[in-house]
Amino acid sequence: MNSKIWLSSPHMGGHEMCYVQEAFDQNWVAPLGKNVDEFEIALEKFLGQNKSVAVLSAGTAALHLALIQLGVQAGDEVICQSFTFSASANPITYLGAKPVFVDSDPVNWNMSPQYLEAAIEDRMAKGKKPKAVIVVHLYGMPAMMDEILDICERYEIPVVEDSAESLGSAYKNRMCGTFGTFSILSFNGNKIITTSGGGALVCNTSEAKAKTIFLSTQARDQAPHYQHSEIGYNYRLSNISAGIGRGQMEVLPERVKERRANHAFYTELFKDNAAVGLFTEQNEDYYSNHWLSSITLTTETKRSNAELMDAFAQDNIETRPLWKPMHLQPVFQDCPYYGEQTAEKLFERGICLPSGSNLSDNDRKRISDIIHNFEF
Repeated sequence: MNSKIWLSSPHMGGHEMCYVQEAFDQNWVAPLGKNVDEFEIALEKFLGQNKSVAVLSAGTAALHLALIQLGVQAGDEVICQSFTFSASANPITYLGAKPVFVDSDPVNWNMSPQYLEAAIEDRMAKGKKPKAVIVVHLYGMPAMMDEILDICERYEIPVVEDSAESLGSAYKNRMCGTFGTFSILSFNGNKIITTSGGGALVCNTSEAKAKTIFLSTQARDQAPHYQHSEIGYNYRLSNISAGIGRGQMEVLPERVKERRANHAFYTELFKDNAAVGLFTEQNEDYYSNHWLSSITLTTETKRSNAELMDAFAQDNIETRPLWKPMHLQPVFQDCPYYGEQTAEKLFERGICLPSGSNLSDNDRKRISDIIHNFEF
């Protein structure tokens, strides 16, 4: 059998072990140390906009701490994009709050401004003003941030920006991860850069960063003994993992370039194929890192996404369906939903294709052969 082509595998730059070894040599293997500090500084410089970054154990942890700092409590409601991974919605439930799901824009695939406003107005009419809005930059594509921010400002609802998949993407030349009251990043093993596992909370102030670090290190009060006036969490990133992150930051611009080159490859591959629609930027305001290049099968074919994925699987090539919308998930079946069937149709017809920054020319040839031999 041919070697495995992964959907999105880790891609080391070469210097990661230098920083990890330094941590071992200095015996800084706890959730603090030079690597943690320098990783945060590198992220702050990359994002710009005078943001303060706290690195954590996961993007999910970052989202949880963002909601805590926004005052979300049991019985509250938080609006969330339906077309996303469950980690965008799960932290809402950690706090005893309830997700309210919103459909996608059919071109942008991210949160529909139209249905966002409809959801806010209806929840307020029912006496439940949402405490926050979680918007996702899906597969690296920036959401329609001007419209979403305008709506949320008018109703005075803070925005949490889920940028787990969009590090290196930009909207109107401003980096994703800098628009929200809080923004979150992920460094999971399949992301554009990785720390094996890990994430970060992007804050607008140094005070919010300090609060994040306080909460993520068990909320220990300033006292000579162990005293706790708030509930804390063990969410801080280790100095070892942060060392991997420092090395990855050195190659982040190259990783974005390589992912975008994969998207250019798919653009050429599908340019004359009416059966396939490639997810791409709608205009020059949007700059995607194309973390995952994704397609939908159009009405020009009667073949299913499962059939195409099976054709790839037979050659040991990993693909996956698009996200199953949250409002269709059994665990969220009782949650309100605003929209039509955009997210559902995307899920039914969509596929994520191999997009790793370490794809070889031979990998791309094998992918091309599958597409050319598949009878759409």
